[in-house]
Amino acid sequence: MGEIHTELKRVEEEELGHKQAKVDIWKYVFGFVEMAVVKSAIELGIADTIETHGNFPMTLSELSSTLGCSASHLYRIMRFLIHRGIFKETKTSQLGSPAYSQTPLSHMLMRSGEHSMAALLLLESSTPMLAPWDGLSARILGTASSAFEAANSDDLWSYTMANPAHSQLLNEAMGSIARVNVAAIVDKCGDLFEGIETVVDVGGGNGTALGLLVKAYPWIRGINFDLPHVVCVAEKIDCVENVGGDMFDFIPKADVAFIMSVLHDWGDDECIRILKKCREAISEDKGKVIIIEAVIEKDNKKEDKLSNVRLMLDMIMMAHTNTGKERTLNEWEYVLNEAGFSRFSVRPIDALPSVIEAFP
Repeated sequence: MGEIHTELKRVEEEELGHKQAKVDIWKYVFGFVEMAVVKSAIELGIADTIETHGNFPMTLSELSSTLGCSASHLYRIMRFLIHRGIFKETKTSQLGSPAYSQTPLSHMLMRSGEHSMAALLLLESSTPMLAPWDGLSARILGTASSAFEAANSDDLWSYTMANPAHSQLLNEAMGSIARVNVAAIVDKCGDLFEGIETVVDVGGGNGTALGLLVKAYPWIRGINFDLPHVVCVAEKIDCVENVGGDMFDFIPKADVAFIMSVLHDWGDDECIRILKKCREAISEDKGKVIIIEAVIEKDNKKEDKLSNVRLMLDMIMMAHTNTGKERTLNEWEYVLNEAGFSRFSVRPIDALPSVIEAFP
């Protein structure tokens, strides 16, 4: 009887699996639709427009009139976004006409604001960043050294340098990530910069991260270090000096080298070279390198709500860079040891990356 029960259970589970597969397959067939619709919502300025309306829901006619678009098309867009919890809908006294209001998620789609992620979505949905995905299988088969280069005739960094508009969007996108990450760092790692006087942000982009750090830790002086074409348009911030250069050649001296969302762009050999330059830059007594990067968990029991996003980010590295990748704890240990660090620690935070502290 036990064997029959086990077999019946197996058949039942298999049938349920087939039924679920018939549902799940559609999210892969039409997976691109969500990004495309959300991109259109950002470009139309839907969240920004509702925000300016004040504390009252905005009717479909008011929203379509303000945006200057078709009410019928806008209604269908909003129906899609509401179904995904991006906006809220209420009925008005105007014969059941819908009205719309913001949610925490829609606030993140505004073009500006503390929690805005609009620039990152616009970057990842831009033509240069989408095109490499069409060549991902060729990249895996080894018939193309770089999917991005095959699609855009240049690697990501050369393309960015030659296209100011893309460079600006990239810096704005990295700035949006910086705001999320630094807020989590300050919340979870308040002691991170105790006793530290100077910090060099390696690959600091437009200075967003360092500006937030010197505000949270007002005793530190910052050096925002990136390629010359990047820092020449960086924001001027009190207590922060913008310095141009190449991290593979030198890194300005400081007590701490802070490096966020940079090392995952590179393979192990390049990563080790950058880390060695970071080690040379920090002071002997209280120096350390603070790395803000994802750590891929090998043990499924340790997975959190962002584990799947970290795996997606690894696919992005494969599509957009020549050698970049997200790393497991063992892989971080390897590059840090090869770069000459004596020890390191990892602190999870409520964000995509962790805080990795490496000591000489």
